[in-house]
Amino acid sequence: MKKRANTKKVLFLARRFHPYIGGVEKHVHEISKELIKKGYEITVITERIDKKLSEKEQYNGINIIRLPIGENNYYKKFFIWKWIIKNRKFIQSFDIIHVHDVFFWLYPLLISLNRNKVFITFHGYESYPIPLKNKTIRKMAEEYCAKNICVGDFMKKWYWVKPDIVTYGAVEKPESASKTATKKHSAVFFGRLDSQTGILMYYKAFLKLKRQYKDFSFEVIGEGELSNKMKNVTISPFKSAIANYVQKSRFVFVSRYLSMLEAMLNKRLVIAVYDNPVKKDYLLNSPFKKYVEICRSAEGIARKVEYYINNPDKEREMVDKAYKWAKKQTWEGVADTYLRLWETN
Repeated sequence: MKKRANTKKVLFLARRFHPYIGGVEKHVHEISKELIKKGYEITVITERIDKKLSEKEQYNGINIIRLPIGENNYYKKFFIWKWIIKNRKFIQSFDIIHVHDVFFWLYPLLISLNRNKVFITFHGYESYPIPLKNKTIRKMAEEYCAKNICVGDFMKKWYWVKPDIVTYGAVEKPESASKTATKKHSAVFFGRLDSQTGILMYYKAFLKLKRQYKDFSFEVIGEGELSNKMKNVTISPFKSAIANYVQKSRFVFVSRYLSMLEAMLNKRLVIAVYDNPVKKDYLLNSPFKKYVEICRSAEGIARKVEYYINNPDKEREMVDKAYKWAKKQTWEGVADTYLRLWETN
């Protein structure tokens, strides 16, 4: 594999990483694998959330360093800053320092770092309404870092950030994508069970559909604080590839970029939902908005499902267009985007 000149050692900073599952975790993991193929040495510094995990590990060729943060509370940041200061020479030794949201980790080193080699990717949003403090922190990070990548165009409006590059992630092509679901009346959700994923609106839509279609099934894959808010639904943790869950169901209820891409590439109709203005722009400003159904209520979700059950030809037309778009979104392409960002500086 051809190696690129100049940049050799890359440091990623991310709050969560392997073995945890989530959008940022997958993003960092996949681009790291692609960069390693191109001859780069990748190190990820992350939090040691579970004390059973080792402080140092190598996974898929990626060097992982887990910070001993102590308890996950207000004082956590002081443990992180202490470690950052103690290991400042190690951090400064990298050719590229790329932050994934956790810019505050670098506060103790802002004066001493070479700003031309510090970059940042902004992922998603924290909550709605967005606190002024969060907007200010992101703006400060943008001003300090050499360049930035925004996951989603909506950040220009909601965070006052001027993106150097906008991305929507990518997805690995499954070995096969079945056109026919195991169950005609079925849906699946996968992701974190929290307020940002719209899980409770999907659950309410399922209850409505269940009254109309007695055999309608809804499978929920994930973990989170809202798991105890749903009754008579099977909730399972991730145990295998997403395709194994998706291809059993006819509809996919998800509203996060990577999750939607996974579903589209597995030839399933995506129904996304929003419940605030930020999430609305998050969805409607995406380049694939024409290939998914975007709703603003549980009633709207149920109506869309009913429509496509009665109009399978329209469902197939939508699914085919989504698949053709999604299969062009590769992690190699996203990794090349990172390289262009770094090299143009």
